[in-house]
Amino acid sequence: MSKLDKMEDGQYIFGSIFVVANRMDTLLERELNNHDITTKQWLLSVVIDSLFDEPPTIKEVAKEMGSSHQNVKQVALKLEQKGLLKLEKDKKDARATKISLTDESYAFWAKTEGKGVAFIEAVFKDIEKDELSKVRAVLVKMLSNLTKMEET
Repeated sequence: MSKLDKMEDGQYIFGSIFVVANRMDTLLERELNNHDITTKQWLLSVVIDSLFDEPPTIKEVAKEMGSSHQNVKQVALKLEQKGLLKLEKDKKDARATKISLTDESYAFWAKTEGKGVAFIEAVFKDIEKDELSKVRAVLVKMLSNLTKMEET
C-alpha cells in the first residue's frame, strides 16, 4: 500500500487536480512550442471560439477562464501581436474591450487542430463515457462551490 492509498478521497483528488493540470500544461506547452503558442494563449483562443457567439469582452473571458482581467489582457496582447486576435473598444461601452479571433487565427487553429484532437484523445484514452460524465458532474459541483466561496 502506497502513501497515496492512505489519503482520503477529497485530499487525493484535490492534490491530483494540481498534478494533472501541471503535467497537462507541460505536455501541451511542449506541443504548442513548435508553433510559438503558449497553453494560456491556446486556452484563450478555445474559450473565445467555443463559449461565445459574439466577440466577448476581456472581463467576460476572464470570468470563464477563472483568471484576472489583467492576465487575460496580457495573453490577448501577445496573440494580437501575432495577428491571431483583434482587440477593439466596445462601441456600447468605451471602457470595455472586445476580443475576436482573426481569419489568420482560424486558419492557424484549423492547421493544428489534428494535433489538439490527438492530444485530448491520448489524455482520455481508456476512460469510459460514463466515467467522464461522473468526473464532469463532480467538476461542475466543485466550480459551483468555488464560485460561492468567491462571493463570500
